[in-house]
Amino acid sequence: MSTLWNHNYIKVWSANFMIFFSFMLIMPILPLYLSEEFGSGKHTIGVVLSGYTIMALLARVFSGYIVDTYNRKTVLLLSYGLFATFFLGYLIGGSLILFAIIRTLHGGPFGTVTVSNSTVAIDVLPAERRAEGIGYYGLSNNLATAISPTVGIYIYEVWGNFQAIFLLSFLMAASGFLISKTVKHTPPSKIAAGLVPPKKSPLSLDRFFLVKGWSVGLMLAMLSFSYGVLSTYLAIYSKEELGMTQGAAAFFLILSVSLMVSRLTGSKSLRAGRVVHNATVGMCISVFSYLAFAAIHNYWGFFGCAVILGLGNGHMFPAVQTMFVNLAPNNRRGTANSSMLTSWDVGVGAGVVVGGIASELSGYSTAFWISAIVNIIGVLFFFAYVRRTYNKNKLR
Repeated sequence: MSTLWNHNYIKVWSANFMIFFSFMLIMPILPLYLSEEFGSGKHTIGVVLSGYTIMALLARVFSGYIVDTYNRKTVLLLSYGLFATFFLGYLIGGSLILFAIIRTLHGGPFGTVTVSNSTVAIDVLPAERRAEGIGYYGLSNNLATAISPTVGIYIYEVWGNFQAIFLLSFLMAASGFLISKTVKHTPPSKIAAGLVPPKKSPLSLDRFFLVKGWSVGLMLAMLSFSYGVLSTYLAIYSKEELGMTQGAAAFFLILSVSLMVSRLTGSKSLRAGRVVHNATVGMCISVFSYLAFAAIHNYWGFFGCAVILGLGNGHMFPAVQTMFVNLAPNNRRGTANSSMLTSWDVGVGAGVVVGGIASELSGYSTAFWISAIVNIIGVLFFFAYVRRTYNKNKLR
């Protein structure tokens, strides 16, 4: 069996870790930053932070086409360089409007770099271990999520220095860019027996979104809606409602450890090709986490949700990504990845906005109940329609 952890895979794995370390380092402290520095209310925080997700969504719509049409490593380096540079912009965002502009524009390179890096990762994986490799690739996200929010919140609690957090994010992203420069990448058209690359097909909707995967994308958007509500308002909720100043850091740490355990235990099933099985198990577990978070307003509900959500998403997410990849030909891998991430962004962005409005009007409890209900609808849609159409249309 071919080696999974080859040198190039380790490099793109590490580069992805740096992307999400720098991203998650500032994620939980941004609502606190907007509240303390600019006196922003809950609704304003939701609107400002949703701009990043909306821009990432717009970028990802076109990223798949760009990655499939042009040199993938060149696209990766350009987008990674911009992604790192934008962190310096937070250091000069002295007004709410300027900060909102910088934060929104930052979503563009983030959307492109995540698509290009994950596509390069798939290219450097041996075909027979691709599903397993996708699962392990996500461990880099989970490890970053386990460490970086804790570091960011620790710096905030001890020094109260937001500028130091923004600078550290830049340094981590810049390190990831340097790692990406050393990756040796061969386009998939040349991997296949040295054949001449196929002629570029005319522009169509399928070049920007994997049409065969529309039902999987809609389902994923419903599931990510719930995560958008929970992850964005977690820090403020734990501080204001439960009196935990470092509750968000502990939550993300527990969530990430649980995710890593789940991905490791689920890798054997992915290697055996049981993709739908893993997705089914993951969704059925995750739905209980959102119900627990909405219904139980104490430490048990708070941290119990982190454990259950990690176990569920660790099975679900790599399986859903594999479903997208299995629905696309090799020369549309970028489109498959961008379609998956676009679907995720649509849900998260909607969750951020709706969660902000709901918490402003009726409190956090209402926002979290809405997230649980939407999650249940997504799971029911998977059982009623998505599984059948995926098995009918998959290419491998």
